Amino acid sequence: MINIWAAEWHSTNKLAEYRPLFLYEKDLPALFRTRRECRAYIKDKYGYLAERREEPHGWRMPQAVKVRFVYDSSGRCPHDNI
Repeated sequence: MINIWAAEWHSTNKLAEYRPLFLYEKDLPALFRTRRECRAYIKDKYGYLAERREEPHGWRMPQAVKVRFVYDSSGRCPHDNI
């Protein structure tokens, strides 16, 4: 198990309310070892979103969030035994 940083998109508008999801890069989650790397990626790739906060968009800048990554070498999902 390791703690890493991910870029989380969140949008708030009257139609869908609050919707969080992780950003992906080439079919894999955008994961980073440090918060600084994650924030630099967000600023570089999604910096234009700061201008889209008003309705009808309701967009917000993605945030750097700490996530716990669990790898099980047996190939089983760690949550199978719950």
